[in-house]
Amino acid sequence: MALSTGNNKIKTAIFISGMGSNLKSLIKFSKLKKSPIIIKMIISNNSKAKGLQYSKIYKIKKKVFDFKNALSEKKIINELKKNDIDLICLAGFMKILSKSFIKNFKGKILNIHPSLLPKYKGLKTHEKAIKNKDKYSGCTVHFVNSKLDSGKIINQ
Repeated sequence: MALSTGNNKIKTAIFISGMGSNLKSLIKFSKLKKSPIIIKMIISNNSKAKGLQYSKIYKIKKKVFDFKNALSEKKIINELKKNDIDLICLAGFMKILSKSFIKNFKGKILNIHPSLLPKYKGLKTHEKAIKNKDKYSGCTVHFVNSKLDSGKIINQ
């Protein structure tokens, strides 16, 4: 994945499951002249995800898949490749991708995780931080690998 130059922006798919607050921020960022990305697709595992409304508002292609088996994953991979997607960003996406899926997009999947990794991998990160009386909390952007929330950290 090369950095973008001129109109050569990185074709990005955003995966969501819910409200789409991170998606909205990513869309706004993508509209900036200096942004290296262009959002070509919104993909969700939840047909009722409120974030899907942004596809209509910003005229971005959307697809809903069940992510339940290898066949549906194959359909998703085909759709991403058909649309020349270079980068996938998991933004509030509540499904774990298979090793096979990750291998197909090795080094091209980012996740926005709501804790300062390596602390609080997985779900209920805010509850864990409160329960442990943490003085600081935050989020982590990291590369996705086959181990849950364990990929190389990009920023916190």
